[in-house]
Amino acid sequence: MVRTGRAWLMWSLPAGLFLIAFFHRAAPGVIARDLMETFGVTGAMLGLLSATYFYSYAGFMVPAGLLIDAFGARVVMATGGVIMGAGTLAMGVAASTPLLFAGRFAVGLGATVTFIGALKIAAAWFPPQRFGVLSAITATVGVVGALVATTPLAALVARVGWRGAFWIIGAVTLLFSALCGTIVRNAPAAPAGLARPSLGGVLHGMRRVLGNAHTWPPFLSFFCLYAAVGNLYLWVVPYLRDVYGLSTTRAASVSAATSLALIVAAPLTGYVSDAVLRRRKLPYTTLCGGLLAVWVLFVWTLGAAPLWAVTALLFAIGVGAAAFVLTWPIGREVNPPELAGLAVAVTNLGGFVGAALTQGPVGAILDARWTGAMVGGARAYPVDAYQAAFGACALLILGGAVLSLLLRETRGQNVWREMTDEA
Repeated sequence: MVRTGRAWLMWSLPAGLFLIAFFHRAAPGVIARDLMETFGVTGAMLGLLSATYFYSYAGFMVPAGLLIDAFGARVVMATGGVIMGAGTLAMGVAASTPLLFAGRFAVGLGATVTFIGALKIAAAWFPPQRFGVLSAITATVGVVGALVATTPLAALVARVGWRGAFWIIGAVTLLFSALCGTIVRNAPAAPAGLARPSLGGVLHGMRRVLGNAHTWPPFLSFFCLYAAVGNLYLWVVPYLRDVYGLSTTRAASVSAATSLALIVAAPLTGYVSDAVLRRRKLPYTTLCGGLLAVWVLFVWTLGAAPLWAVTALLFAIGVGAAAFVLTWPIGREVNPPELAGLAVAVTNLGGFVGAALTQGPVGAILDARWTGAMVGGARAYPVDAYQAAFGACALLILGGAVLSLLLRETRGQNVWREMTDEA
């Protein structure tokens, strides 16, 4: 029997790296004005810079799952953390956009292994019936990273500048990488003769995951949901600044409502799915339906709702967005158990492909409706530009809600054998 305290220690360091990785997803929204002023970029270019993280993240997602399954989470995560830290430092010293983009690409590349690795450690150190809750808790740790990228980041930038903030974050990332490589173990002591799958064996198994029709509904639903949420994280602070006249710090505080809601709703969703309903599809589709309703109301009242109502709507979006924490258990439970890392990687890939492919175009939608207004050297967009951009996100939420109806109900159990027998 694995001691619970040791299991939590093994999980906590990879989860810390994932927190930093998630921080980077939301950080560009807070420093958007600083980047526009420093590098003279447009909304479309800022969207492309943010999306660069997701392009590298998505592009390396499946190889990351293969490497973790073949070589273990510890060494792969420690290496990824070093790459992520180096990329952060490169962004902090960048004097031109090529190095800025290269650093952002490296951050996304290193971040790719953090979530898969943390879940792989959780699967190895905790009982299988707790995987849904651990998935939700791991996702919640990431959301804390997004929360750190709101008011705390804005306050740090106000004190040391955006470059100084990135130097500090890069140093912390390298420290966590060293601790992960030194302390973390891939699994409790295994019985003698139990061999780890070879890379060749895992590659051979990839065909089963990619060829499994039940892999794609969670992939595509997550594509839509996370594309919308990723764009919200990028543009909500500029929206609150441009339309409501808030300072960056105040806007970041209001935008934190979404992350605060996720911190509560994500683990609660995992717990309800695991221990109360013992279902995956029902809570997923219910939350998606609620998220769609809230998002439509958010777009409909854009620029007209009082600030307290905007805050409430952002909080409600966070509650509904908790649906995506069930993506990874579903992906894992409809695929062969020995390919857990790859199965999670493939389903997780959907969200990052969605964010990568949509952030540039959403920025372009804003640019197309820009009236020429500038505030402090950065573009200021009118409310109708934000309505068009967030309206496109609402359509993505609609797609995710429809696709969630195609999910396979697993009831928290691996149903790979059952599906094989059915076939």
